[in-house]
Amino acid sequence: MEQENHPTPLESNKEVIVINRRSFFGGLLAIGSAGMGAILAAPVLRYVLYPLYAKSSKAGWSEVGKLEDFPVGSSPVRKTITFTQLDGWREVVSAQSVYVNRLADDQFEVLSAICPHLGCSVSWQQSAADFLCPCHGSVFTPDGKVVKGPAPRGMDTLPTRIEDGKLQVHFEFFRENVPNKEQLS
Repeated sequence: MEQENHPTPLESNKEVIVINRRSFFGGLLAIGSAGMGAILAAPVLRYVLYPLYAKSSKAGWSEVGKLEDFPVGSSPVRKTITFTQLDGWREVVSAQSVYVNRLADDQFEVLSAICPHLGCSVSWQQSAADFLCPCHGSVFTPDGKVVKGPAPRGMDTLPTRIEDGKLQVHFEFFRENVPNKEQLS
């Protein structure tokens, strides 16, 4: 009788891999190319994805005017300021209106002209001696407190400083339609 040769379990799972010189160098070339591609792709990906994880820089101090331009006890004076912000790759120059109240010799209150309701431009009404939002009818006192209308809070005050006899303001943007002043940038 003839005996059959059955492979043992260890022998049946073995695969023979033949590596010759050409396949070895081909694999080495593929690994090297992938490594160089990864090294070159890292700066490109950082550049492309930078705006997603970068925050805009805050605006610096902007000059509003000389101190003598704002008499004590007068009605609010409207001034337009310009400031520069870095947003992602671009540098943005913006112009915004502010209202300046001089409370005492060296005490100033600067109000943003942006309505805290939905961002419309608030205007000073000399005849009524109050601020009026033309979009939805909010009314504010000369010091920025809300009198009536849908605005959830008063007008936003901005930080000020005096340098070389000139008033400077640090313009900031705030979240609209919320009861508390939440700074955006």
